Amino acid sequence: MLLSELYGKQIITNEGRMIGYVEDAILDFEKGAVASLLLTKAENLTRSQNTAQVLAKNSVKYERVKSVSETIIVGTK
Repeated sequence: MLLSELYGKQIITNEGRMIGYVEDAILDFEKGAVASLLLTKAENLTRSQNTAQVLAKNSVKYERVKSVSETIIVGTK
């Protein structure tokens, strides 16, 4: 699957709770893999003392992804 195919997909939990839509992604270039899916554009994340909290609130670690089709299904933490 191409990275561009993830953009705009709805993310829901395996329990059916809607989390949001993929707006951007964080890549792990050393592993050559997606690290996290962002619920907001990366450019909207501002540098501040709260950046880590904002990032945690607006991202889903890719390791939680269970299935990708029309929607992205993620497991709980």
